Amino acid sequence: MQTSEALKTPEEPRGKKVHAALKARLGDDIYTSWFKTLDFDGFDGKTVTASVPVKFLRNWIQSHYIDDLLACSRLEFKGAERVDVQLRQPGGQNLRVIASTAEPQRNDVSGLDHRQPQSPPEQGARPSPVRGTMAPSPTRIPAGGVEGSPLYPHHTFENFIVGAPNRLAHAAAVQAAETVMNGSPGINPLFFHSSVGLGKTHLLQAIAWEVRRRSPHANVLYLTAERFRYEFVEAVRSSDPLAFKERFRHVNMLLIDDLEFLQGEKTEQEFEHIINALLDGGRQVVVASSRPPGHIERLNERMRSRLQRGLVTEIGGFDEDLRMKVLERRVAEKKLVDPSFELSREILEMLAQRLTENGRELEGAVNRLHQTWQHVRGTLTPDIAETVIRDLVHSGGDQRRIKIEDILRVVSRHFGVSKGDLLSQRRHRSVVWPRQIGMWLAKQLTARSLPEIGRRFGNRDHTTVLHAIRKIEGELNGNQRLRDELEDLKKMLAH
Repeated sequence: MQTSEALKTPEEPRGKKVHAALKARLGDDIYTSWFKTLDFDGFDGKTVTASVPVKFLRNWIQSHYIDDLLACSRLEFKGAERVDVQLRQPGGQNLRVIASTAEPQRNDVSGLDHRQPQSPPEQGARPSPVRGTMAPSPTRIPAGGVEGSPLYPHHTFENFIVGAPNRLAHAAAVQAAETVMNGSPGINPLFFHSSVGLGKTHLLQAIAWEVRRRSPHANVLYLTAERFRYEFVEAVRSSDPLAFKERFRHVNMLLIDDLEFLQGEKTEQEFEHIINALLDGGRQVVVASSRPPGHIERLNERMRSRLQRGLVTEIGGFDEDLRMKVLERRVAEKKLVDPSFELSREILEMLAQRLTENGRELEGAVNRLHQTWQHVRGTLTPDIAETVIRDLVHSGGDQRRIKIEDILRVVSRHFGVSKGDLLSQRRHRSVVWPRQIGMWLAKQLTARSLPEIGRRFGNRDHTTVLHAIRKIEGELNGNQRLRDELEDLKKMLAH
């Protein structure tokens, strides 16, 4: 068999049946928005190769419509088992990416580090790449021999949009950055908390960039809680835990993100020792979490009390005024690379009124509308805009829509197992139990059917999912600890 058979004949363009099936299955609006520019390039008997001109389209199709695309492809390409959506490069080869399975390559090979945050930046501060442009690469800044988590170049104070909900947090962050090298930090420790997408990570990284700008030789270390755990575990594995602690003695400022994900009794103890040593030595500590210190169950009372001695400030949900500012900034960023792009005031007001969750949601809406505009090359009407962002709109304050991918990520983090293990055929209890909890959460929190849940958990039969659900339901009777644990997982997913 040839590696790729020709698909196009003079009588019938390649993929014609697939396009017709997609339009019938999903409707004209969805088809026009996401599949109109999809080309079919090859079929080797098992894998259909398709391509789109824009990275955003590829990612969206892989995340939301890959099952629909495969089902429709089988109508034309008999025996197809998968579809690879590639990025079509102008004048060059397609960039092959299987978005549903591909993970970023890192120099770190430990199974702990693969969980570095891959979500879009807080507040939507980093513009998405557009044709002919490259997004700035994140930078790791080591301090004292410890390699920090990635810092995004766009996460600066200049790019942070200030409004009533975040004004106090912003002012405190600026003060911390200005006073850290004075020998007597004004606010110490400084603790930010909020739900996702409201600017915690942006503020922490802005502090790091500002201190580096003011004092290039300052030892500033930004770490996620997961990265801290990774560095500590590596030190234990190399029988050098004392050297790990020693590295932090030379840090002028320590910034810890996502504290709620700190795991492991020994890791928590080491974290407490280091924070106490830094605070006692007059070194600046800044922490961010989805919850205030008093609500983080993994912290002991001593650590909670220590973190509460400084300033604990909440970053509130965006009001309509701040949402408008965010939208206007995102449109302005798009116009820098695409000057003809325009959204009417009416559309912006509609977005600000309906998208109330966070900055990421607002950025996603602008990204979608820009991609839609690139296709139509004409004025976007409010009706078109409403159609494009329809699935982002929340009604009556409902919680955000939870995806099985979210459940896999949170369960993986909570139990300290990899996503690959959850999807594998491993039968060890350390993997089976988290997998069963994940299936139970998927049934409770999503509208997915049992067969669909089974497919998303490593192509398992629906009877396996049913067994897992019944297993968890049986364990819940009289098990208050399990009920509390499940409630905690639900809270993580809600944020």
